Amino acid sequence: MKHRRIPKRRVIAAATGAAALIAAGVTFQTANASEAAPASPVKTLSVAAAGNLASTLTHKLGADAAGSYYDAKSKNLVVNVVDEAAAQGVRKAGGRARVVQHSMAELTGARKTLADKASLPGTSWAVDPVSNKIVVTADRTVSGAKLSKLNSVVKGLGSKAELKHSAGEFKPLIAGGDAIWGSSARCSLGFNVVKDGQPYFITAGHCTEAVTSWSDSQGGSEIGTNAASDFPGHDYGLVKYTADTPHPSEVDLYNGKTQPITKAADATVGMAVQRSGSTSQVHGGTVKGLDATVNYGNGDVVNGLIQTDVCAEPGDSGGALFSGDSAIGLTSGGSGDCSAGGETFFQPVPAALAAFGATIG
Repeated sequence: MKHRRIPKRRVIAAATGAAALIAAGVTFQTANASEAAPASPVKTLSVAAAGNLASTLTHKLGADAAGSYYDAKSKNLVVNVVDEAAAQGVRKAGGRARVVQHSMAELTGARKTLADKASLPGTSWAVDPVSNKIVVTADRTVSGAKLSKLNSVVKGLGSKAELKHSAGEFKPLIAGGDAIWGSSARCSLGFNVVKDGQPYFITAGHCTEAVTSWSDSQGGSEIGTNAASDFPGHDYGLVKYTADTPHPSEVDLYNGKTQPITKAADATVGMAVQRSGSTSQVHGGTVKGLDATVNYGNGDVVNGLIQTDVCAEPGDSGGALFSGDSAIGLTSGGSGDCSAGGETFFQPVPAALAAFGATIG
């Protein structure tokens, strides 16, 4: 099939980068964890190989696993476990075992408590495997009685949770500008995909909830129409191309080059990623948490997101999160901007593809 090449102004997005395990501004507490000397050599792994090993070990260990993350400096997969017997299995597989205080069941229970008692606009939470806690974040709108309530709930969770504050405001990053345009909003194209042999692209669901027909310029001719949309709850949308021109599986790197995209992949905590969108172009950072819940200030709640320290700005919604040639996420929302930083959350691409029955290609 022919593929459509999207010029720079149509932002698909992103690039690659080398990982940094811990980003500035986040305190990782490890006093509640111990790491025994390995019984066999720890394998040196790429991010992709570490992700595959993490999936295998999580399935094999079951309730004995308590999360994992990629140590980019040593290129090891660190796997949290609840006892020494499970640790031996991790070491045998080539991972670095770490016996921690809290099981994944305990952390899942803490998440449920937060959902039941602290689902306040302007808050988010995600499992941080490095600290073996749920990291709860309150944006600048959470104050007064709301902040007191949140503090009380987090305090009640003891060592299973900690509270952080963001100087920004959690909101979907949608605005006017150039890139992919609708009648009332501007977003960013995520990834070109194929469904039933036909060309489509995916973007944020809060974009496809607001717009039904898309153009590559303000007031321009139509390039696609919505085929499916899911928001809130999730944040992904599918658009079918109506223009008969090439749609390549690649992203613009904003330097005259493109990055081929060959597959979708799950994020791993510690993974280096880059994001690009129609407002701020290409920026990089690190995956900080998985399965994040975000309570946006407008009342919309989205679950299952990737939490990062990558910056983003209004209009970057739907843009691509990348690692090498792998599609990782679609920009959902966050706080801050690319002059001050902040948190940004992404809808995982594999979940979107599965929901739509689509593939990268």
